[in-house]
Amino acid sequence: MEEEEIQKAVVAYLRKKGFTNTELALQEEQNRVSFSSNSDHSVSRLENGPVRYSDGYSKLRLWAYSSLDLYKHELLRVLFPVYIHCFMDLVAGGHVHEARIFFHTFREDHESMHLRDLQKLEGILSPLHLEEIELSRSFRQNKFKIKMCEYSYDLLLQYLQKTQSFTMRGVINEHIDFEVSPGQPTLSSGDADFVTIEGRKNDLARQINQKEIHWGLLEDSLEQHLERPVSDSEKAEILIPVNSLIQKRPLDGGKQGIPVKMVKKDKLVSMVGKNVRSETSAVSVAPRVKPELTLPATLVEVEQAILEDLRSRVQLNNLALPSISFYTFINTCNRLNCSSISQDGSLVAGGFSDSSLKVVWDISTIGQLVKTSSLQGEKESAKNENFPATEERRKPYTLFHGHSGPVYSTTFSPFGEFLLSSSSDSTIRLWSTKLNTNLVCYKGHNYPVWDVQFSPVGHYFASSSHDRTARIWSMERIQPLRIMAGHLSDVDCVQWHANCNYIATGSSDKTVRLWDVQSGECVRIFIGHRSMILSLAMSPDGRYMASGDEDGTIMMWDLSSGRCVSPLVGHSSCVWTLAFSCEGTLLASGSADCTVKLWDVTASTRASRMESKSSSSNRLRLLKALPTKSTPVYTLQFSRRNLLFAAGALSKCS
Repeated sequence: MEEEEIQKAVVAYLRKKGFTNTELALQEEQNRVSFSSNSDHSVSRLENGPVRYSDGYSKLRLWAYSSLDLYKHELLRVLFPVYIHCFMDLVAGGHVHEARIFFHTFREDHESMHLRDLQKLEGILSPLHLEEIELSRSFRQNKFKIKMCEYSYDLLLQYLQKTQSFTMRGVINEHIDFEVSPGQPTLSSGDADFVTIEGRKNDLARQINQKEIHWGLLEDSLEQHLERPVSDSEKAEILIPVNSLIQKRPLDGGKQGIPVKMVKKDKLVSMVGKNVRSETSAVSVAPRVKPELTLPATLVEVEQAILEDLRSRVQLNNLALPSISFYTFINTCNRLNCSSISQDGSLVAGGFSDSSLKVVWDISTIGQLVKTSSLQGEKESAKNENFPATEERRKPYTLFHGHSGPVYSTTFSPFGEFLLSSSSDSTIRLWSTKLNTNLVCYKGHNYPVWDVQFSPVGHYFASSSHDRTARIWSMERIQPLRIMAGHLSDVDCVQWHANCNYIATGSSDKTVRLWDVQSGECVRIFIGHRSMILSLAMSPDGRYMASGDEDGTIMMWDLSSGRCVSPLVGHSSCVWTLAFSCEGTLLASGSADCTVKLWDVTASTRASRMESKSSSSNRLRLLKALPTKSTPVYTLQFSRRNLLFAAGALSKCS
């Protein structure tokens, strides 16, 4: 206001003195300054407005798509992070309407790779939602890590300098980290593996993954005894009947009887022969470790049954694929949430939305009346004794009630005498398959329990929940032994390591973690999935782990290094179940796309070790795809004889 008064005083003075030309020159100068100021203000307002995001992104997009084919697939990786952060910056600035227009204008470019992320971000309607929605908060707190070759990176820098696009340059500098590698561009088929989220979570992962883990098998296992050479004295004792060995075993079964028990176990093992030794050669290379948990004693009768299964095991490879038995639940009307199969395939359990649990008995008699016959032998008679009444013999299943909410997970103990179930009522229940009754109700979680799994030796089990924790339990205690906390979202699945010293957990935060059961500490963080992890599987030798996610992607991880050995892309929907064959040569995957797929693990891991020296990518080799008519695959289970059992519910209600 003072400047205007000064200017008026100067003009009045010039008029009073008669300096007309000077007065006109001063007015022209004032008009020119005023016009320049208004022009600069409008340009600045345009540069700081929401239109700069759409203009800058559209130019970057056009340039990337018009690049040379050799480098195009690497340059296109930049678009999704820039697109996401442009949208969130517009929302944060209060330009919600412009943000929605921008989001829907360019959404189609990213739907094929990031559909689920886009569906979650579509619900952002105000700046407050950016903090409330977990995915957007993760994007804003962390950085994208993009891998590309040196020449592609130089092309991007040249474009940003040439176009003077300060908005795009700011977004890229703030939210993207580049990992530049010399040489030629990577193959376009591996794009899904070259764009990841990096931030404090990745820094923590690198720090944690330096810890040492012992991924081998347990000492004093049955497989270890199969590898021992047979001495001359043992050969002379092979003719001793098996029944006599069992009758002479000590009755205490305690630790005092272990030396005698071990000698006689060796004699039983020596009868298995060379065939089983060759079949377990894949497992024999694994180092031996001591158990951190106190493991339960195994009865000699149980060991005998296991050795019988090992002797009858079929060796699988890429030329000899497993026989598959698929059990289909019908007339469930989409109420079946989960299923599980016992090791020998004789029992199948299903958990339903009405809080019930059905256990199917004696699979061979489904659709028939159970008849006791002397021709069926003592084994079949023993099975029929499980039915308490004559009426029950007419039903092929037993109905369990106890939960007060939908049942989300079921699992059998290694020898089928117990069954665990978890529910939305935040409890876990232990059932006896012999007594047909509920034994224990375990309470500890505060929210729905998504998954529960028995350890490979039984007695211990692990659970995962919506409360973002996993817990380790023993059957004899109603309180958890360990609580594993660290995931940023739901823990959706859990799996035991082969040596029982570790458990793996998969979460909606798109990470897999490996935990030490003794200390309860996280010893590995596996980062690379693009969506929530729904299934996990451990290789029999304990070295590798497979994880499947909501998008249908499966990743094979090396537990020692924490790195992805080989990604698998083949399913078109959620991967609900994974299972390794007994010798670890094959991986079976079951999906909501109604297929079972078999993958060659041995060839893939061998190739990955050779190709790790170069920059080329590798894939698991698909051996066979087995489609069902209309049945999503809920569970897969390899028996000890290497038969593959599968189960699912017919998707059409009849």
